[in-house]
Amino acid sequence: MRVEHIYRYPVKGFSAEAMEEVTLTPGQCLPHDREFALAQADSGFDTAAPVWMRKTNFACLMANARLAKLHTAYDPKTGEWAIRPAEGQPLIANIHTAEGRNLAEEYLTQFMGEEARGRLRFVEAPGYNFTDIPQKSVSIISLASLHALERAAGMRLDPIRFRANIYVSGGKEWGDFDLMGQEIQLGQARLRVWKRIVRCPATEVNPETAERDAKPPRVLREHFGHADLGVQAEVLDGGRVSIGDSLEALSPT
Repeated sequence: MRVEHIYRYPVKGFSAEAMEEVTLTPGQCLPHDREFALAQADSGFDTAAPVWMRKTNFACLMANARLAKLHTAYDPKTGEWAIRPAEGQPLIANIHTAEGRNLAEEYLTQFMGEEARGRLRFVEAPGYNFTDIPQKSVSIISLASLHALERAAGMRLDPIRFRANIYVSGGKEWGDFDLMGQEIQLGQARLRVWKRIVRCPATEVNPETAERDAKPPRVLREHFGHADLGVQAEVLDGGRVSIGDSLEALSPT
């Protein structure tokens, strides 16, 4: 299989950012992946003592489809986070500063309207990633499996709906599920595939229109007997992964 796309999602629920290459670190997510989030006022998330919480404690596409109307971009060197709505005024805030986070909170609380349960909090906790599972992983989707889902759904499905880190071509449909429990070589990195990804209603949201115009979880269940697309993999040995690199199963030693 061949790496076709690499994405990170710096702020949970907001835009994907394409990358040409990335350096993976053992036991970690992609650098800057889900590094920040907008916590709902009633979440109780403690940045000083972070514990994993369900996604609905934060602004997320599953509950807040309107987030897809915003196009965002983050520069980790400067701290600038740009928010550009389909309509209305954009915002550029330095989220490395309290002032910049305050601006982002005000802007997004207003944008979210009744879906904001009080004032949103822009949160970060050192060493913590706001992922949908407690474990630090890299998510991988086989485009062959996605194409099988598209045929069953009778429509094209933007891969970004599924918010994976790595998309690979080649191999058979659902062949990534055969890698469960195995070690893989991904570019220069070695990983262990340990979990299939169960899909939630966030995948119903079209990332271009913010409309709920498809039901991937239901189509998966009706046509394939499960609601899974993609796998999670733990980084064992770090290294660079680039577009065009191969993903290969490693033989047991």
